[in-house]
Amino acid sequence: MMPEVTKETTGLVIVNTGKGKGKTTAALGVLLRAWGWEKKVVMFQFIKSSRNEWGEHRAAQQMGVEILRADQRSECQAIKLWNLAKERIISGSHDIVILDELSYPLRYGWLSVEEVLDVLRHRPKGIHVVITGRDVPQECIDFADLVTEMREVKHPLRKGIKAQPGIEF
Repeated sequence: MMPEVTKETTGLVIVNTGKGKGKTTAALGVLLRAWGWEKKVVMFQFIKSSRNEWGEHRAAQQMGVEILRADQRSECQAIKLWNLAKERIISGSHDIVILDELSYPLRYGWLSVEEVLDVLRHRPKGIHVVITGRDVPQECIDFADLVTEMREVKHPLRKGIKAQPGIEF
C-alpha cells in the first residue's frame, strides 16, 4: 500500500555527518528517491573536483540531474558554488538541494555558518536541503530537522583493499 502523498510539503534540513563512509551515498539515495517522484533535484559538491567523473556523475547525467562541482579546492571556488546553491535554494526552483561536503568550506572559514543558516531559515516553505560532511558545525546540527552520524565500524581500506568502483566512487 502506497503512503498518502499530499501537495503540502514541509521542507526539511537533513545533515549526514560523522567519520564513517556513507554520507554522500545517503544523500544520493535521497536524490534517487526524489527523482523517482519526479522532484527537481540539484547537488552541489564542494570538495569533489570537476576533473574527475565518478559513478554518481555518470548516473546523474543519464537521469538529467545536475551535479555541480568546483574546478578546484579553494575559497574562491567554494564561494562561487555557494552563490549558485544559494540562488537555487532561495528561488525555490528545486525541491531538494544537496550541499555535499559543505562542512569543509564551513570549517575552513571559506563560508559563513551564519549566512548558510540565514539562507536556510528564509528558504521557501517546501524546499528540502541535505548537508553532508565530516564535522558539520554544531550550529547546523542544532538547526537541522534530521541528523545522522555515520560511524565507521569496519572498512576494507584497513585491510589494504583499494577503493572499488560503484562502492567508493
